Amino acid sequence: MDGAAQDGVRLPDDELVKVSQAYEGSTGDTAEGRELARVFLARLQSDHGLPVSERAMGMVQLVVSELLTNACKYAPGPCLLDLELVEGRIEVSVWDSAPVLPVARAADPGRIGQHGLEIVMAVCQSFEVHREAVGKRTTAAVMLADDPGEDAAGRQP
Repeated sequence: MDGAAQDGVRLPDDELVKVSQAYEGSTGDTAEGRELARVFLARLQSDHGLPVSERAMGMVQLVVSELLTNACKYAPGPCLLDLELVEGRIEVSVWDSAPVLPVARAADPGRIGQHGLEIVMAVCQSFEVHREAVGKRTTAAVMLADDPGEDAAGRQP
């Protein structure tokens, strides 16, 4: 591929192991972030022959969706999405302007909504939130390949 992708998303050749995108903090940003993740993973797979399981493709898009949704919903103004290949995993990092760190709520099957952080923590190998000079950065890692036993690679219970 020459950097062009379906649906108008373009990844320059020099951004094959990391890609960043700034967003305004609007509702359409989440869908754009998921598409950026899909194109990024497809390029890693097609251009570099890296294994990207269907589970990993879906999980990275899910994590991007949840983290961007939280940034757009709870932080005023812009946010930044970084996707980076690091030692066989994709690190999804979202910076936003709100300094308040998110807290996972206790599981409650009767609660409608507000399960995003629980979901991210359950499907990722790692999860961290750090305050920055302005705002905070939330980072979660998803393994690209499943383990040989066909179990999803992620955090162990």
